[in-house]
Amino acid sequence: MLFTPTVIKNLLKKPATRLYPFTVREPFPNYRGELYIDIDACIFCGTCARKCPSQCIEVDKEQGLWSCDPHACVYCGICRDTCPTKCLHMKDVHRKPMTERIMMVEKGEPPKPKKKAAEAAPKAEAEPKADDADKGESKKADAKKK
Repeated sequence: MLFTPTVIKNLLKKPATRLYPFTVREPFPNYRGELYIDIDACIFCGTCARKCPSQCIEVDKEQGLWSCDPHACVYCGICRDTCPTKCLHMKDVHRKPMTERIMMVEKGEPPKPKKKAAEAAPKAEAEPKADDADKGESKKADAKKK
């Protein structure tokens, strides 16, 4: 009988909780919600995949693929903070419940290799090194001494 006054008080008061599907509150400022990427700005460096604590991000530079498993992501924001081009962003709302497991896969254009570096490599192979030329001269000098 001690609970009767408490029960009556609770029935006459406003509910302490929200009716969630019908009443949704606004997210807090700087809320780390759903992760998304601006694939056109991505350089496919793989920094986000290396820094991710849950290892949910994979980057394939050759094919230009960026994929994330949103079910493994802990939404810590480390990938977003370490991205050199700042192409990763987090929405201020969380993902809606899903009935299927869906991977986030984005295909982009990987950056082209720099022409100067590509042209310098064949020239370096074609030209003899200065060290090799010095070694050849020193061998000839040794042979003459004998």
